[in-house]
Amino acid sequence: MAQIINGKAVSATVREELKAECERLQKEYGIRPGLAVIIVGDDPASKVYVNNKEKGCAEVGYYSEVYRLPAETTEEELLCLVEKLNNDDKIHGILCQLPLPKHLDETKVILAIDPKKDVDAFHPENVGKIMIGNYSFLPCTPAGVMKLIESTGTDITGKECVVIGRSNIVGKPQAMLLLQKNGTVTICHSRTKDLKEVTRRADILVVAIGKPDFVTGDMVKDGAVVIDVGMNRKADGKLTGDVDFASVEPKASFITPVPGGVGPMTITMLLQNTMTAAKNTLK
Repeated sequence: MAQIINGKAVSATVREELKAECERLQKEYGIRPGLAVIIVGDDPASKVYVNNKEKGCAEVGYYSEVYRLPAETTEEELLCLVEKLNNDDKIHGILCQLPLPKHLDETKVILAIDPKKDVDAFHPENVGKIMIGNYSFLPCTPAGVMKLIESTGTDITGKECVVIGRSNIVGKPQAMLLLQKNGTVTICHSRTKDLKEVTRRADILVVAIGKPDFVTGDMVKDGAVVIDVGMNRKADGKLTGDVDFASVEPKASFITPVPGGVGPMTITMLLQNTMTAAKNTLK
């Protein structure tokens, strides 16, 4: 029977540390970490994420600005706003909530954000730094996953680590972070042959593919640490992950629930990146 990895509890601990660090920065240097979030249009999920980011800033004492722009905002208007925030000393982190409306070029917007303020770690400069292990920021979800694994006391060194999913946001950077901790890493995806044979070797299994209850108990090694990044809504409105919790939980040593596992960590690591960006201005 697996131990449940409580993402809310781990997140709360990190936020307490950030709150104390925020107070120290203000007292010693007169700096208050500042985060600007831009949302374009009315995507319901994006609205929820942005509201949670705003609440997170308030909880740890950060300065925050939220720009809620109409869906018909032009690319020029959006890029002008990004440039204004790049030059605003009160703002240490800039986040443009994705997805953007179809007429806006996401790549252009990501490239426009100053890499020193790119707290999502999506800019190619920051992606490259992650590849070579010399980074300031980590993508928020993979960084949160690493914190959760760390909270179990698991030593990644020498472990067979399998990541299902190869997205730029989770799968690829997740593999890099596990590799940097000396894991032996395999990335699986929709073209992987004999997926079950690969996943059953995993001491640490990270699942990020967006398919409800995809990973079942027969795909998991006894005693594996299982991290479920998925967040899917069933027909009845209930949330479920990419892992079939009922069949996997009896086999795993540790497992994240959905909700309450990886989810709470993502915004917390965004706050961590914003703190890093603020402290980098002191160098």
